[in-house]
Amino acid sequence: MSPKQQRGEATAAQVLDCALDLYEARGEAGLTLGAITSASGVSAGSIYHHFGSLQGVVLALAQSWLGRLLDELGAALKEVDDARDGVHALVRAYLRFVRLNPGAARLMHSVAADREIDAHARRIRGAQEARLAPIAGWLHARQSSGDLVDLPLPVLESLILGPVTAVARRWLSLGDVDLTEVERVMADRIWRSVGR
Repeated sequence: MSPKQQRGEATAAQVLDCALDLYEARGEAGLTLGAITSASGVSAGSIYHHFGSLQGVVLALAQSWLGRLLDELGAALKEVDDARDGVHALVRAYLRFVRLNPGAARLMHSVAADREIDAHARRIRGAQEARLAPIAGWLHARQSSGDLVDLPLPVLESLILGPVTAVARRWLSLGDVDLTEVERVMADRIWRSVGR
């Protein structure tokens, strides 16, 4: 990698770090181009060069943290062989990620991120394919062995992660659920819906 490319990557990382700090401190309304330039020292022109727009910054930030979440989910599955244990591991890993990274998780689950992810869903799915492949492969192998219900993989993935995502959103916005209790109860309920 050339020195120019290294500087470009460092600038982009600096913008994303500052954007997350601003989002955590001020919420979506505080995440403005002016605030990012002030906090990061990076010019608006450079931000446009790297991200195209403020929405591009939000999308890149959400994608970056989504990648980290998917890596953690994939790593959790490497630790188990049994289908039931795998479903439990996915639930635990997701909730642990949210608990340890509430600011990033709040951004990932925000309306702003949802809007950008919906607008670029196919491109994002393609960009995350390498991180999704171990999860999909693990699920498919457990379906083939008869341990998980025979449903299309996107449906199975939604049955497992959809409820966890919903509870994470609630905890992040209202804080009225106990994630430890959710982890204990929800993992088994999800298993009952997808296990054989």
